[in-house]
Amino acid sequence: MATPIGNLADITLRALDVLRTVPLIAAEDTRHSRRLLAPNTITTHLVSFHARNAATRLPELLGHLRSGADLALITDAGTPGVSDPGEDLVRAWAAEGGTVVPIPGASAVLAAVVASGIAGPRWSFEGFLPRSGRERRERLARIAADQRATIVYEAPGRVAATLADLATACGGERAGAACRELTKLHEQIVRAPLARLAELARTGEIPARGEFALVVGAGQGSAGPPEVALDAEAAARGEVEHLVEAGVARGDAARRVAAATGINRRKLYGPRTD
Repeated sequence: MATPIGNLADITLRALDVLRTVPLIAAEDTRHSRRLLAPNTITTHLVSFHARNAATRLPELLGHLRSGADLALITDAGTPGVSDPGEDLVRAWAAEGGTVVPIPGASAVLAAVVASGIAGPRWSFEGFLPRSGRERRERLARIAADQRATIVYEAPGRVAATLADLATACGGERAGAACRELTKLHEQIVRAPLARLAELARTGEIPARGEFALVVGAGQGSAGPPEVALDAEAAARGEVEHLVEAGVARGDAARRVAAATGINRRKLYGPRTD
């Protein structure tokens, strides 16, 4: 179930009705959730369910569901399973044939898409990028090569570095938007080329406070300098190899990655040589 990402008034009538009528709510942080429930006179029993206690709590919650009772799953903000905990419970219950009912609502991804004005009709969501290393470089290269817009989440302490990396990978003139504290009191949406956004973040004109959704505008095929295009192709070939190692036929893997990146399938079919 989606809960507000900032403004508590964004809770839906359907969500309130469900939260009042279920016998149990599994919440990421019960203290945080009570700030939403108390003003709406919801007294449903709460239990915590987060990454640190999932191993012990998951069997309890599955037992509750097996008994025939309903359960609402919420996180501190946004939707379980979308860069938030909860996917393991949904997966486990669905694997047993249980019914999973999504209750949609506020979304930082959709809010950023709308507010940026640069995403267009086709876009991808990357969540949080890896902090460093080869995996981060490969993800950045794939974003650079993607003709769709891309939305990523970032923590305030890393937003300047990530904007600088995006500008380097995608080209400094590529359109971008930094969406900070969406729906909250200090909401800020800055639209500018990626290089300019990186500079504003570096100098503090975009404050390193709050939660960020970064939007990279749609590309034109191969963005940035030639070496970026080569990096993107190498990353795509690496993705093909990952799929092959997971048991996907090489032809199918090449087709999937070509569809996602726009890189010619024939370039991706052969084994990686790097």
